[in-house]
Amino acid sequence: MKVLILTHGTRGDVQPYAALALALKRGGHEAVLAAPVAMAGLVEPHGIAFAPVHDGPNTLIDDPDIRQAIESNYRGLRGKQVALQVMRRSKPLMAKVFADMADVAVDGAGQGADLVVHAPGIPAQHLAERLGVPAVPAALQPVWVPTAAFRNPMLPLPLPKALNRASYPPIKLMLRSFGGIADDLRKHRLDLPRRRGRHDILRRPDGRPATVLHGFSRHLLPHGPAGGLDYPAWVHTTGFWFLPAPPGWTPSADLASFLDAGPAPVYIGFGSMAGTDPERLGRIVTEAIRLAGVRAVLASGWGGIQATDLPGTMHDTVHLLNEAPHDWLLPRMAAIVHHGGSGTTGAALAAGRPQVICPFVADQPFWAGRAYAAGVAVPPQPQRRLTPDTLAAAIRLAASDARMAAAAAEFGQRVRAEAGTTRAVTILESLV
Repeated sequence: MKVLILTHGTRGDVQPYAALALALKRGGHEAVLAAPVAMAGLVEPHGIAFAPVHDGPNTLIDDPDIRQAIESNYRGLRGKQVALQVMRRSKPLMAKVFADMADVAVDGAGQGADLVVHAPGIPAQHLAERLGVPAVPAALQPVWVPTAAFRNPMLPLPLPKALNRASYPPIKLMLRSFGGIADDLRKHRLDLPRRRGRHDILRRPDGRPATVLHGFSRHLLPHGPAGGLDYPAWVHTTGFWFLPAPPGWTPSADLASFLDAGPAPVYIGFGSMAGTDPERLGRIVTEAIRLAGVRAVLASGWGGIQATDLPGTMHDTVHLLNEAPHDWLLPRMAAIVHHGGSGTTGAALAAGRPQVICPFVADQPFWAGRAYAAGVAVPPQPQRRLTPDTLAAAIRLAASDARMAAAAAEFGQRVRAEAGTTRAVTILESLV
């Protein structure tokens, strides 16, 4: 079986699909991952076949207006204006991404694919239609398939429970903003006719429902009104998709020495999510570490926390880190402080350690709330309200609460037992 996997975004948007590609490879299948060219270094150590595409909207991430809007979760009139601006500026960039993906599918490494697996934000159903194979939307957030159990996590508005299902169509309408680009691609590159329902990623060309993969844990989701999940049978919530440490990876001597030199530290990292002022966030974090009286591994990430000028008294208690594989590092921590992205939340859950989640935007507040509801995290600590005192108090609680530690350890066993990529591969095999 040959599978073409299409995704886009930052590392957190790409890494789970790389994990799926690796699981397919280990299962004896051929997998090609098409993703931003900047992500090549992520997959190369694992020997995954990689097809680079344009970096697209990733090139906008350093715009100060956009970072400010992200920091506030697009709140207020200014936030909404920036959101519309981002969509306008993203269109020509996504056109380049779609064109590159079409080249991969029709003339490149994706030729001969039996399946097209794709992030739902990419209208790859058109490419699958051109190849004459099924398209499988693979979501990392529960925002695409309606459920009565909870409102759409991407819709930051309070709603009565009776309107939960009605909160899901708006995100599909966002994809329609790329409808003109997709139609142009269908006509001039894919030689496909216009047809009714062509922009619906949840429907096949014949109108039947598409198979949908959910790359996150069912244990973290609220139950429906009748108990359990109320997704239709064509939706498969497999568990999180984890990319293991690269073969032969070992920690640096400095990191290994730091971990051996004292009690388990606290991990603090926000990926690329640091708003408009990474230095300010760095000051908040370092002061919180001092107030909490803990040792810490501080991960700078991609454009994230900047804390290069540590006070001299903290050099023995804080280890600055660019990155390290989560499956190796996080289980060695006393607690995990992060931004609440789907992938990091899953890795922290699998590590079985208590969490402090400081959400910025999008689905992050949802995961923060669900981890707290599961008893494995302190109450969410939104970035816009973060202070050294509040963060220090949250860190102290997460690192010392025995009940939370026991709940996190038990939840970690359940998450690891799901074996998300293995189950996903089995489902894909059943489609060919």
